[in-house]
Amino acid sequence: MSERAFNPNLIVPAGTEVVARIAVRAIGATHVLPQGAVGIVVQPPIDQSHAYRVRFVDGTEAMLRRQEIAVLKHVQRWGLERAGGVLADYNLCEHVILRCVVGSCAYGLDELGSDTDRRGVFLPPAELHWSLYGVPEQIESDGTEEAYWELQKFLVLALKANPNILECLYSPLVEHADALAEELLAMRERFLSRLVYQTYNGYVLSQFRKIEQDLRARGEIKWKHAMHLVRLLIAGIRTLREGAVPVHVGEHRERLLSVRRGELSWAEVNAWRLELHWEFDAAFETTTLPERPDYDAANAFLVRARRSRVRRE
Repeated sequence: MSERAFNPNLIVPAGTEVVARIAVRAIGATHVLPQGAVGIVVQPPIDQSHAYRVRFVDGTEAMLRRQEIAVLKHVQRWGLERAGGVLADYNLCEHVILRCVVGSCAYGLDELGSDTDRRGVFLPPAELHWSLYGVPEQIESDGTEEAYWELQKFLVLALKANPNILECLYSPLVEHADALAEELLAMRERFLSRLVYQTYNGYVLSQFRKIEQDLRARGEIKWKHAMHLVRLLIAGIRTLREGAVPVHVGEHRERLLSVRRGELSWAEVNAWRLELHWEFDAAFETTTLPERPDYDAANAFLVRARRSRVRRE
C-alpha cells in the first residue's frame, strides 16, 4: 500500500483517520485485523521513536509505528494524484496556441541584462480533459521565464480584466499564434469592460501596500514596485479612454526608468501617482467601455476550440 509524499518525520495528530499498512493484532484481542483496516489516532507519540495508539472500527486498539500506518485521505487520493505521470505522457508545451513576450521587453522598459518573459495559452488534447486526471490550469518554467494558461483559465481571467492576461492579448511581440489564437486576438476587445477600473485599482493598491510596508520596515522602497504602480495607472487610464490596452509605455519610458533607478524621490513619485489616480477616476467617468465583457462570445470561442481538438483527434 502506497502513501503519496510519505514523510516519516511528520507526527500525525490525534483524530486523524489512518489505514494499517500491516496486519494488526489489537491489544488484548485474539483476532488479527487485516492490512487496510481503518482506524483513528487516539494518542500520537511524543516523538518518532514511540508508537501511535490507534482505535479501529470494532473498538479495539493497537500501538503502531508511523511506517505501519498511512493517512486515509492520502490513500484515497493516491491513484488520482498520479496525474503527474499521466501528464508527462503529454508534452503540454507542444499544445501552446499563443506565445508572446510580456514584461519589460514588451513595455519598452528593458535594459541590458533584462530577462525575456514569455506568456501564453495552451489547449490540451480532448482526451486529457475528459480523463480523471484533468489538466493543470497553468504550466510554467522558472528556468526560461515562461508561463502558459490553459485556455479556459485564460478566458476567465481575461473576462475579469486581469492585467497580466490583457497584456498577453495586446502584446506587440507575438512569437507564435495558430489559427485559434489569431481568432482569439481578433476578439480581444470583447474582454474589455469597466471592470478594468476595479481590477487595475486592486493591483495598484497591492503595489502601494508593498511600498508602505517597505517604508515602515526599512525606511526605503523597492523602486521597481513604484515603477510598476505608476505604469499600471497609466495603462488603466489609456485602456478606459481608448478601448485598448497599451502595453508599450511610449512617451513615459524615460520617466519610468528614472523611477526604477531611484533617481526621483518618493515624494515626487507619489505626487505623480496621485495625479494619475485623479486621471484614472476621470477616465472611468467618461469611458465608453461596456459594464461587463462579452461572456457569450468568450464561451462560444471556448466551445469551438474544444470541438476543434475533438475533430483533430
